[in-house]
Amino acid sequence: MSEFFILDFSPVYALIALLPWDCFQVGFMQRALFALFLLAPMAAVLGIEVINFRMAFFSDVVGHSAFTGMACGLLLSIEPRLAMLVFGVFTGIVIMAMYRRLHFSSDTVIGIVFSGVVALGLAVVSRAGGMARDMRQFLYGDILAINEVEISLLLLLSAGLLLFQFLGYNSLLSIALDPVTARVRGVRVALWQYFFAGFLALVVMYSVWAVGVLLVTAMLIVPAATARNLARSACGMFWWAIAAAQLSAFAGLALAAQDWLVTAGGATIILVACCLFGISVVWAIVRNR
Repeated sequence: MSEFFILDFSPVYALIALLPWDCFQVGFMQRALFALFLLAPMAAVLGIEVINFRMAFFSDVVGHSAFTGMACGLLLSIEPRLAMLVFGVFTGIVIMAMYRRLHFSSDTVIGIVFSGVVALGLAVVSRAGGMARDMRQFLYGDILAINEVEISLLLLLSAGLLLFQFLGYNSLLSIALDPVTARVRGVRVALWQYFFAGFLALVVMYSVWAVGVLLVTAMLIVPAATARNLARSACGMFWWAIAAAQLSAFAGLALAAQDWLVTAGGATIILVACCLFGISVVWAIVRNR
């Protein structure tokens, strides 16, 4: 990755340093918080659409493809994170292509690809036995290790996803409701589905870096589920999901850095998100009564 992609985020870090918590006075925590503030809204928005498309398992498969991508990168002496991104997008496109061209249910296609991807990753790791210890980052995530180049690329991804949602929100909603009717109305179903799969794969890959593959689906689904309990409209659901994701990211990262806790940042973020979901369930019950 060239230095061309490195942007100057020092003004953002200066603002983060104004927060009244000592943990945010160090550089790696400032980078981690900024990255999460970029990543969390994307995961929340796509999480709503994942629920609409009934594709929660899709994100899990793409997340596990990070295992194979990282293993292949280490074996071929390619930057592991770059290999993860490329292989993740490739996996997402393959799933969408098989779903469109084979007359199988989405669960069947996703299950087949999941089996092949995980088996390939295990085969690569078993061939190079010393590689296993390098895979811990894949399991648990490590948002604290993110660098300026990756944040710059994450910012570009945020801009691209914002444009994609602005142009394609109505089309995606029509496809989620009924792809056949959407096609009759002139919606380019295949184009939007492939773009959605590509963006979702990229966001999932970044989420794996943040919370690890074991929790990547939760980062997409839990804020969206929280929003469904709180919102009264489709538009409101997006804003509630973004708010829940941002609050979970900030509180989880801050709590994980406290001396009295010292837990994994990704796990703490998801625990906070689950607590918010529990609160939203109680609120929904009270409101309905």
